[in-house]
Amino acid sequence: MVLGAAAPILALAAGLSLYAMGDAAVFFYSPKMAADKHVPAGRTVRLGGLVAPGSVVKLPDGTVKFAVTDRVDTDQVVFKGDLPDLFREGQGVVSEGAFDTNGVFVAREVLAKHDERYMPKELADALKKTGEWRGDGAGPVNYSKALR
Repeated sequence: MVLGAAAPILALAAGLSLYAMGDAAVFFYSPKMAADKHVPAGRTVRLGGLVAPGSVVKLPDGTVKFAVTDRVDTDQVVFKGDLPDLFREGQGVVSEGAFDTNGVFVAREVLAKHDERYMPKELADALKKTGEWRGDGAGPVNYSKALR
């Protein structure tokens, strides 16, 4: 009897909690996943991949423009602020922000990984799907191929 009365109350509490969270949950996407899911402009997400070689441009006002790639798709990112010390071309990066109406990712926060042992699971999975995962001792990524 107690279980029969408690189950609907717990289900209602769980439903209300999920409803209250609403857009507070932040989803992770690689550039390919973001393109496939058609992430709407303004929705807060995390975009992860590798900083494309030759893509980093630092402007005098403190704005940094760079590209994040998963070697299948590439997204342009704009960030104003201080980048992590470990941020560099060819390294893994996770940016939190939103796409604007032009498809440019406007980052509010940029996180750089320090080595292959530290990488968000979602980023590692995305790199494994595209064949660019190098965390299991397979050597460095070969950037001689043109980015698509």
